[in-house]
Amino acid sequence: MNTLYRWPYENEFGKRETVTSDVLVLGGGLAGCYAAIAAARKGLSVVLVEKGATERSGAAGSGFDHWESACTNPCSKVTAKEIAEAYIEEQDYYSNGIAHYIECREGYDRLLDMESFGGKVRDTEDEFKGAEFRDNETKLMFAYDYANRFTLRVWGSTFKPALYKELLRLGVKVCDRTEATALLTAMENGKKRGAGAVGMNVRTGKLMVFRAKSTILAMSRPARVWLFNPDLVGLCEFRPPQSIGSGHAMGYRAGIEFTMMEKSVKGEFSAAGRSFPPYGTGNNHNTWYAATMVDARGVEIPYVNRDGVELKTVSERYYPAPGQKFFLKGGVIDEAKYEYRGPETLDFQELMRRGYELPFYADLSRMPEMERKVIWGVMVGEEGKTKIPILQNYTERGFDPEKHMLQSYGTGWQSASFLGQERQLFGAAGGLMHDWDLKTNIDGIYGAGDQLYASDCCGFAAATGYYAGRKAADYAASAELAPIDEGEVEKEKQRLYAPMYVEDGMDWRELNMAISKAMQNYCGGVKCRELLKEGLDLLESYEREAVPMLSCANPHELMRTHEVLDILEVSKLILNACLLRESSSRPLCFERSDFPEMDPKEDQCFITIRQENGQVVGGRVPHGYYGDVEEEYEKRNQDYIAEHGKMYPSAKSR
Repeated sequence: MNTLYRWPYENEFGKRETVTSDVLVLGGGLAGCYAAIAAARKGLSVVLVEKGATERSGAAGSGFDHWESACTNPCSKVTAKEIAEAYIEEQDYYSNGIAHYIECREGYDRLLDMESFGGKVRDTEDEFKGAEFRDNETKLMFAYDYANRFTLRVWGSTFKPALYKELLRLGVKVCDRTEATALLTAMENGKKRGAGAVGMNVRTGKLMVFRAKSTILAMSRPARVWLFNPDLVGLCEFRPPQSIGSGHAMGYRAGIEFTMMEKSVKGEFSAAGRSFPPYGTGNNHNTWYAATMVDARGVEIPYVNRDGVELKTVSERYYPAPGQKFFLKGGVIDEAKYEYRGPETLDFQELMRRGYELPFYADLSRMPEMERKVIWGVMVGEEGKTKIPILQNYTERGFDPEKHMLQSYGTGWQSASFLGQERQLFGAAGGLMHDWDLKTNIDGIYGAGDQLYASDCCGFAAATGYYAGRKAADYAASAELAPIDEGEVEKEKQRLYAPMYVEDGMDWRELNMAISKAMQNYCGGVKCRELLKEGLDLLESYEREAVPMLSCANPHELMRTHEVLDILEVSKLILNACLLRESSSRPLCFERSDFPEMDPKEDQCFITIRQENGQVVGGRVPHGYYGDVEEEYEKRNQDYIAEHGKMYPSAKSR
């Protein structure tokens, strides 16, 4: 074994600890924290396993600027069903109707929870009193659609510490600095069910075995699959670089069913050094919506509404067009349809025809004071990694939004341009297939947040996390612990520690770079059977030849190595999923040169994938398998509906 040279933590390689609970939550992001809180509120013992430090871990750890789909807030003029169905239609039915309805129905409840934990949800200091986007009675602040008021601006950097304190108050056992690496299963009455998980302390190397009656997968969506830069790991990812889809890899190895893994979204935020830090350049997208844009001469670029009518004031950008009830903006919408689209600047080619000159800039000085302050100070500052790299650093270096502009790079409004082969699973892509309990095809194993297919942002994570926690707790309340297969544990132990016994081998970064290049070459913007098969052959050769060469000197390096092994597993999952869809699809951003027909009727469905005895098993599930979202939700959640009014009085009545 390599020497643990000057490693500051105890050497616990060879040691094992077993932890038992009713409910096991894997992942300590928003979804995992809310899942643990929901289960603990039902009086069950709960263990939460988190690779980082739960107080600041996950995509929400550094903050976020808005909470989408809070349809039940007292100022909202839309219903949960209206917005959930709009999401479904927006994605041509390649959307998670179950999870989106849960998000829309319960998302605001989770904000009220957060407020009770100490998170900042309202403009309590009256900093924005009188602003058009603020309700002066409730002090709630809204983004995007000011007429319908269902997306809230929040101080997301305050949320994770508040959640962490609540976990401890409820008695949840939090295992920080512990990576989950494999699911444990057992056979019961001829059917597979969850038995817990195996993990490792990433500071000491101790093997952890978690036994539980039910398990919730609440880890991240895949990343570092197509794009990776070993020299810029801090800023090359919008989300934490260690959030790479380990839950997907664990689930696939255990036989869990996935869907939409063939969908690829053009890499906007996972730039791997190819662009500036997200939201660090001027644009009019999401966090910067709807910043005034100007061309190189300082000539203002016009905004248009849904019907192409040019808008004359900044205020008009935040309201639906005549006859349009509402519009969607931010979060899940990556290829907006015309009928639901919010106000936007004119098409790039049209701007060129009209004589506008590059480069373009965002000019906040031309916006009303409150709009300028809420973009540069709340939205930029609370979203992702913007607080230190963008807001603080730019301000310290003299940037003043009342005087200065920021350039918008690329050919349009995004911060970078990407080659067609550089795809990335950023949003609304693949994940666990599940039922109305958010249960997978394996009894006792549930999913939440970015583990689910067609996931969304923070409100989605919180709402589905809490929902999965309730359902997993109900299952655990009537279940017994399943037996642990010691052979399974020993096999995982050997896999985990193997790189520690390799002298002068390969560094994990080398393999990550090789995987990314393979995915660019063989699973790019245009696919075909031959390319996909060659990609699989190449990845399998990495398993045979490169993986045994991986070498580590300490538990931290070993953790990074395990991440890359999971990236390799996820990459194989994606390639196999792409092979299963033998047609092209516009809503899935999926093009096959050998099957060019676009969205044939017989393929307009969810194609599922799982492993059984090492073999890939595909399946088909019709769109809308979940039924009427409101009716099906209410059938299964009468207990929650009955409690809701008592637990969460409206903001106006408080």
